[in-house]
Parts: sequence; structure tokens; C-alpha cells
Amino acid sequence: MKPESGLDEIVALADLISRTVEDVVAEYAAAGVSMPSLASTTPGPFDTPESVPPKLAKATRILDAACAQLSFSVGNPGHVITNKCYGFQEPACMLVVTDAKIADLLLNKPNGVHIDELSRKTGIDAGKLGRVLRLLSTKHCFAEIKPDVFANNRLSMKLLSTDPVSSLAGHITDEPGKACTALSETLNDPETTASMLPQKSAFRRAHGCTIFEFYGSVRSFRRFNQAMIGWGDVTGKGMLPKVYPWGSLPADTIVCDVGGGNGHATVDLLNAFPHLKIIVQDLPPVVEEGRQIFQKNTEMSSTLKQHVQYIPFDFFKESPVKGCDVYYIRHVLHDWPAEECKKILDNIRKVVKPSSRVFIHEFVLQHISHDSGLEGKFEKAPEPLLPNFGVGRVRPYAQDINMMVCLNSQERTLPGFIQLGALSGFEFVKLWDLGEVDLIEFKPKA
Repeated sequence: MKPESGLDEIVALADLISRTVEDVVAEYAAAGVSMPSLASTTPGPFDTPESVPPKLAKATRILDAACAQLSFSVGNPGHVITNKCYGFQEPACMLVVTDAKIADLLLNKPNGVHIDELSRKTGIDAGKLGRVLRLLSTKHCFAEIKPDVFANNRLSMKLLSTDPVSSLAGHITDEPGKACTALSETLNDPETTASMLPQKSAFRRAHGCTIFEFYGSVRSFRRFNQAMIGWGDVTGKGMLPKVYPWGSLPADTIVCDVGGGNGHATVDLLNAFPHLKIIVQDLPPVVEEGRQIFQKNTEMSSTLKQHVQYIPFDFFKESPVKGCDVYYIRHVLHDWPAEECKKILDNIRKVVKPSSRVFIHEFVLQHISHDSGLEGKFEKAPEPLLPNFGVGRVRPYAQDINMMVCLNSQERTLPGFIQLGALSGFEFVKLWDLGEVDLIEFKPKA
């Protein structure tokens, strides 16, 4: 039952936070592990989405949502709004430290490094670099352990240049970050406001070229490829083997990774289920780079490597390999408007078997108000939280704006995906909950 007043609401939120913290403590105790402090630079037991117990994942989502809602409820509106407006400085500072590899320079330096030394190694003015690090430390990324002396902490360790998440941070705060500055101008321009073309996106207005033209730059393309690996790490690509019953599929089941990039998601699936066979398909240069990365994989046996093929194709102009058992599409459709998505799905429809399945692995947006038509399809947040978990699940909505800015495309609701599938002759089967991202299962209509 919803609280009747603001005071009732904040008391309910505080109670929810208290109960949920007890759940967190219980989950760590049940696992027999300790929770690392924020100051720690040692990896924790639950640092990847796939390693987090379901109850702990839900508790984290609730705490994210409840703490934010409590803060927004108590703060005066002007304070809350202006704090939100100041949010762009943090990404700008994040780009500074990723480009300068500050986390690398602080690695294995528990006593920290003075900004003068960091300045000498990076060429960035000491006073200005210190101010950048102080803002990030105030937001708990890095730690100022003595005046002007900074050290890594649990969060900044993800900014090491060897971690793909660092490339993801650099990508998000660079190209899309700059493009976001042109969003209002783009939406208020009658010539571009309703367009679904990349040529009329905020990205094009900000950068002078489309995002596809932008990645003609070797440096940006390489960082983007690493960023996509980091994207999989933080959004739970490792959940894919855990949710669907892949083990029940027959030996030599063929999974076609459509637009699969370097194939890291389905190759990981093969590691968990070696009875599968994987075909990775994408544009020729993407597939070739993926093949080279795969050949250098020292963690997979030569026998198992024979279960993987890299085959070039263009999903707008060609169909993927015919007669596969599973066609897997991960973070592809959100790049394109409905008309282009239909071309991709139509080309798959031409080659599926009656028993084939199509899996779309994407964010699935929910309306913030209650939607009775989707009852039972999604987990509902406990009151007085927003039904979609609010800040606890904000990334899909932020990514939706990111897709609008960069490509004039979008993330979609479940009814939106069901409609897309139906247009190409596919019938919705089930929504598989992978945590932050979902797996939508379709079958060919009879």
C-alpha cells in the first residue's frame, strides 16, 4: 500500500533500506565470504553480474533505488535539480583519467602518489589534475588519502587500461558524451526532431559525421571493440549460460551469433557447454578481427576451437547460415529503426527451421506506471519504489537516450519486441530474466 504522506514515504523507504541491508549481510554470510570495503583494491567475490547470487542482485537493485528515492524525497527540489544538472562534470573528469591512465599509475601504490608526480608522468597540470581527482574521489572513485595524494580504490581499479571496462568508460564519456550536448538542439530542429536516420542524429550534429563514419578511425574503432567487451562484462553476458537450459539441447546444436562482433558472448557460452557449435557472423573486417582474437585464446583447447566458425556476411543484404538451431542477436536491434530491424529478422526468417529459436538479447524497457498487460512478465519493485525499480535499474533508460543521440535508434519495450517479431513471422515464446538485460525467445510462426 502506498504511503499517504511524504513522512510516511521516507519512513517506509528507511525501513526498506534497513531490511535490505540485512539481506545483504545474510547473503555474504551464507556464501562464507566477507564484503570488501570501498577502499580495497582486491577483487571481491561478487564483482561480476554472473557471480552475484540472485537475492543479492535484487537487494542491490532495491538499495540503489531506495537510497536515491530517499535522498530525492528529503532534499529540497532546487538542491536536487541543480545536483542533477552538475552531473556532466563527472563524466568529463572520467575521460581525463582514462585517457591519462591514472589508475595504472596508482597500481600497487597503497600509500598513494602525489599529484606532482602524476603531473610529471602525464603532462597534465598538477593543480588541474588534482581538482579532477578530487571530484572523482568525492564520488568515491579513487581516494585522497592525504592532501594532494591519491590512491586507487575498489571502483577505480575498473579503470586500469587492461580492464575492458576502462575502454567502455572512455567510450561512453567521449563520443556519446559530446553528442549529448547537441540533443536539445537536434530535438528542437523541425528538420531533425522526428528523424530516425543516423545522418540527422545529435551525434552527426556534434561530430560532423555519423557514428559509422567516426569509427573509420583506427584508435576509436579499437577502443570501441574493447568497450563492447567491457559492456558485456558489466551488463552480464556471463548470465547467458546460467539462465537458459543450454545443457538440455542435443549434441552439436548450432548457435548462430548474428552480428556477433568478435563472438565473445557465444564463445563464453561454448566454454560452459562444449557440446554446442558456434557460428559467428558479422561484416568481413569485424569477423576477421574476431577470428584473430579467438586464435590467440589460450584458455580454450584446440579440440573445442574446432566448434567455432567465423563467417562474414551483411545482415541487411544476406541471410545467415541456413538451418541453425538457434539464432542469437545481442545488442544489434537497438542500433536500428523498426524498418531496418525487419530486414535483419526477415533474412533470418528465410533460413530458420520449424524447430529453430531466435533469441534477442537486449535491454527491455518498462513503463514507470503500472502496466496490467505485462503482469507476471517482470519482477515488480516493492513499494514505495517505482514499479520499474527506478534508479536501481536506470541504465536501460540512459542507454535508450544514448541510442537516440548516437543513432536515432532506441531500446524497446516487450510489446515493441513482440511486434517486431510478428512483422517477420516470429511468435513470442518467453522472456528470460538475465538481470539487467533480458533474453527474448521467439519461434517461427507455423
